[in-house]
Formats: sequence, structure tokens, C-alpha cells
Amino acid sequence: MHGVMGKPPGAATDNNGVAASRIMLLLLVAMTGVAPISLYMLVPALPLLASTFGRDISVAQMTVSLYMVGIACSQIIMGPLSDRFGRRPVLLAGLGLMVLASAACIFAETLPQLIAARFLQALGGATGMVVSRAIIRDLYSRERIGSMISLVIAVMMIAQMLSPLTGGLLETAFGWRSIFYVITAASLIIAVAIALTLPETRRVRAGGGNFRGDVGYLVTSRPFIGYMLCQVLASQIIFTFAGGGPYIVVTQMGRSSAEYGAWFAATGFAYLIGNLFCVRFAPRHSLEKLIWFGLALQLTGAFLNLVWGVAGLNMMPSWLFGTQMLVMFANAFVMSNSAAGAISVRPEAAGTASGAMGFLQMGIGSLFSQFGAWLGGHFASPMPLNAAIVILSIACASTMIFLVPRRDVVVSEELIEQAEEEESGMM
Repeated sequence: MHGVMGKPPGAATDNNGVAASRIMLLLLVAMTGVAPISLYMLVPALPLLASTFGRDISVAQMTVSLYMVGIACSQIIMGPLSDRFGRRPVLLAGLGLMVLASAACIFAETLPQLIAARFLQALGGATGMVVSRAIIRDLYSRERIGSMISLVIAVMMIAQMLSPLTGGLLETAFGWRSIFYVITAASLIIAVAIALTLPETRRVRAGGGNFRGDVGYLVTSRPFIGYMLCQVLASQIIFTFAGGGPYIVVTQMGRSSAEYGAWFAATGFAYLIGNLFCVRFAPRHSLEKLIWFGLALQLTGAFLNLVWGVAGLNMMPSWLFGTQMLVMFANAFVMSNSAAGAISVRPEAAGTASGAMGFLQMGIGSLFSQFGAWLGGHFASPMPLNAAIVILSIACASTMIFLVPRRDVVVSEELIEQAEEEESGMM
């Protein structure tokens, strides 16, 4: 199995290897984070955009909503392309599109122009999100993939949590167009860094391989479907709670939006800590064990929130969000390791698998976010939202129980690795 930067495990133990590993980590974080960070940087400027262009705030909101559509579309397109043409050219093409679209945002004269440019910006920038997972699968053994995904997410989340503040400061000091100057410069720097330092990591197929064959294999693979659905359903817990949370805290509990923001940030911090714990424990445990640990903890937290609701305690933010923090901590274990399992079922099609997973996550996420908002805004208690999260948690566990034959997956992975080692020995 490949180690860091194409070297076998243990070869990157000297100073040069450590430096190369750190550079790779920085590149993975940068390419993964550029699209979501760019998404949240603009959020504080939405009211100003509406007044500047003389349009309703709902129209200005399309610079965010259509951006998310662009992220979803990008992943289903760019993932398979990276399997066909390689990680480097697809990454550079995507980031090149993001640079051009970001520059177009700077010079947009109307809100529809800005919305269209934002869609293209997301289409190019999200390339890094899907290809980074494929690169991690290219470079690391199956049992290390979950920890690497968690590490990338943990580092990226720190920057992502600061991005609305950064966008707000830029807009206040220099105007909303300054946000796009920064995004354009950052995208260009990342593209240059990838061009200069990132090697091609895609696996060379002895038999060629094609997109139709990859898709045919994946859609008929129970382990892939199981891991992918587990990851996608786990992510819907986040979208559903995020959609309903503001209505519950502000409308039902009568608290301020600032208080909601503080509590929601606490759940994000719990997710960050969960990823850091995953990084620590992943090298010593199989990804299946980590997924089941996360599922058990996730179910426990979800059921506790339902119990608090029955007892009438969930009308206090400390009870609702305190238990949700446990759910989010566990969610980190489920999402990272189920993603690792999904892209490991057919390693040579890691880009296609990653793209399908990312597309479903974002596409279904937009629906569940609206569903969560409906649950929070049309009921007088958090109970319906709590029940929805319990159902999603049960659905996550069901995919692992009924679709992922754990022994077969392990055996198939061992056979894949043995075949790779034999192939590399013959070359």
C-alpha cells in the first residue's frame, strides 16, 4: 500500500518525509476548504448586497443557495473526471475556473451576474473537496484514511469557523468586493502551490478501466452503498438540526439569535473535537469499530434528546444543545470512517465514489435543511426535530447492519492490497 507522496509506509520517517507529509496535509486542507470557506465569507455581506443592487434579501440569498447547488454538481462531475484524467489536471482546471469566476464576481454589475459567477465559482472550487478524498485514498492505507479525513476536516473547520468573521471585517473595512479580491488571490495561490508541489497520485490501471465499469461496480456493491448511505444519512443530522435550530431557540424558546449562534458554535466545536479524537484512535482500531462506536454514541445522544423532550426539559438550550454536542462528537466518527469505507471499496474509482457521496450529501442536505426548518417553525416544541434525528440515527445504523457485510469487506480489502503489492513487485 502506498505511503505519503508515493513512498511505501515507513519510508517517510526522515526530515524530508516529514516535511513532505506536512506539505501534503496543507495542500489537502487548502483544496478541501477553499469552496466552503468562500461560501461562508460572503454570508455577512448579504444584507448589503440586497441594498446595493436594490433587490429583496431572498434574491441575494441565491448567491449562497445556488453556490451550494454548484458544490453538489461539481462533485458528481469532477470525481469521475479525476479517475479518468488524473487528480492534478482536474484540480488545476477546477481551481482555474474558480479564479476566473471569482474575478468575475469582483466586476459584477448586477445581482444576476454575481449569482451566475458564484455558481461557477462553486463548480470550480468544489473540485478540491471531491478530489482531496480521492488523493487520500491514493496515498494512504485503508485504516489510515479515516484519520486523515478527520485531520483535514479538523484543521479546515478552524478556518471555516473564522471565515464569517473575516468576511464581515473585510466588508466593513473595504466593501463587499474586497471579499472576492481575497478569494481570487487565495484560489490563485492554492492553484500555483498544487501545480508546483502536488504529484499525480491516481492509480495506474493495468486493464485500463472506464467510467461505465466503475459506476456499474459501485452501484451493485452492497458495501459501497452501505458506507455511502451511512455517511450521507449521518450528514443529514447536521443539516436537519441546523435548519430547525434557529426557529426552536428564537421562536419557541424566546432567546436571541446571538444566543443561538453561540450554542450552535458549541456543537461545531464538539464536531471538531470528535474529529481530533478520531485522528488519535483511528491508527489503533479498524474503521468498522470506529463507525460502530460513533453510531452507538450518536443513537444514545439522539434518544437522550427525545427523553428530555418527553420530560419537558428540551425547552432550555443547555439541555437541547448539551446532548446535541454528544451527537455531533459521535457524528465525526461516523462520517469520516464511513467515507473512508466508501472510497476504499474500489480504490481505482475513488474519485467517482467520492463524487457520488458528495453529490448526495449536498443535494439531499438542501432538502433536509428545509425539512428541519419546517419542523422547527411549525411546532411548539423541539420534539418533532428530536424524533427526526432519532430516525436518521437509526437509519445510519441500519445501513451498516443490513448492507455492509463486515467480514466480506475486510477480506476484499486484503485481497485488493495483496494484488497491488504483487503488481508493484512485478513492475
